[in-house]
Amino acid sequence: MKKKRNMNPASPPVAKQAVHRLSAAEMSAAGKRLRDAAPLQAQGVWKRPSDRADPLEILRASDASRVAQLVPIRYGRMLQTPFTFYRGSAAVMASDLARTPTTGVQVQACGDCHLLNFGGFATPERNILFDINDFDETSPAPWEWDVKRLVASFVLAARSNGLSDSDGRDAAVACTRSYREHLRDYSQTSPLDVWYANVSSEDFLALLSDAGLKGRVRKRIEKAAQQNGSEIDFPQLAGMVGGQVRIHDNPPLIFHPEEARAKGFRSWIEENLAAYRATLREDHRVLFDRYRPVDAAMKVVGIGSVGTRCAIVLMMSVANEPLFLQVKEAGRSVLEAYAGRNPYPHHGQRVVMGQRLMQPASDIFLGWITMKNGRQGYVRQLRDAKIKPMVETFDAEMLTVYGQACGWTLARAHAKAGDALTISGYLGSKDAFDEALGDFALAYADQAERDHAALKAAVRAGKIDVYLEE
Repeated sequence: MKKKRNMNPASPPVAKQAVHRLSAAEMSAAGKRLRDAAPLQAQGVWKRPSDRADPLEILRASDASRVAQLVPIRYGRMLQTPFTFYRGSAAVMASDLARTPTTGVQVQACGDCHLLNFGGFATPERNILFDINDFDETSPAPWEWDVKRLVASFVLAARSNGLSDSDGRDAAVACTRSYREHLRDYSQTSPLDVWYANVSSEDFLALLSDAGLKGRVRKRIEKAAQQNGSEIDFPQLAGMVGGQVRIHDNPPLIFHPEEARAKGFRSWIEENLAAYRATLREDHRVLFDRYRPVDAAMKVVGIGSVGTRCAIVLMMSVANEPLFLQVKEAGRSVLEAYAGRNPYPHHGQRVVMGQRLMQPASDIFLGWITMKNGRQGYVRQLRDAKIKPMVETFDAEMLTVYGQACGWTLARAHAKAGDALTISGYLGSKDAFDEALGDFALAYADQAERDHAALKAAVRAGKIDVYLEE
């Protein structure tokens, strides 16, 4: 009889890491030799292949697994600008990136590495760090793919803000240069020091030259550090209904599913959370046990995740202090079709382990869960001192500074979970790669605009339904 696979193991398997038997100099030299197969200048080229897959068909392919009534919200958000289209089309770009030159060196990749998936957050020690904050698509893949997706987002953001292509390209080049230079520094640092490295709030502030701006950003960071996300969210998201604490419905963005009316709904929540609890560290289980679930509701989240099964769970302590957990469905990464399968049997576990590998510190409630009908997902706090960048307010100078911070952060993540010596040897000490990626960013931003125009045409023709939020 075939044994049933345990989809929520208490002790997760660890992905195998490469064992380096070459010296540092040999690994760097090996990276330099990779330029023969993938010249630095070739990284800057993007030309639409004649047999390129239809981007709208790629997007529609994922609709089948999404909640049908929420899919129009996804397309409504993507319809707004080429930048919002780009944010929701990681699958399209993964298909395109698979056609571009790579060195063959893989890292633990973010998979959806655009500039709005970075920001500030609080560590368990309550320090504010700047880092990547979305790992839904994380999987082992070529390191170049993260860098290219990131730099193209700067050109699109610049255009969305009314800045010039020269401003956008400058930010993309600054981002790439920061990535290259910091990766070189990390390649010369001990593995233990790289593991402990982070981009602190003070590191971010040091990049700002304007004293007034630095003061405003510092105040925002200090305010976030003093806040409890769940306590701030509670008056907006929940309240007393019929003598019981309940999450407020705000359809179509927050709503209770049909199952919530069933008598066994609370028991079902508790059973699912018990399995999730087993994926937490033992000391974190002690903290988790001091809360009890009181309600759960579906919640529409970011553009790329709209239509997937995402929910919020309201937990309360004995003294009625709130804790909001977010449950997000996790499917196959968009990278896997082109870079190979990830090493984990559970996609929620894939996200959790990828996040732990790439971040310097992660949410203490981060774990994975198997939901109704066998769907897989992961759990984290809904919001914990998170600082979202206000990119829509950035001028050219701030966009460039932000590019430097993102490049630095990505270099740290790739160095922690990848081969910094070989990649750094390939990149070298000159700016050939930086300039090439500036060219790529412009060319691919043009492609994203053409794809966005195709979406607009499909909506006008009645081929795609959209829901426009007020």
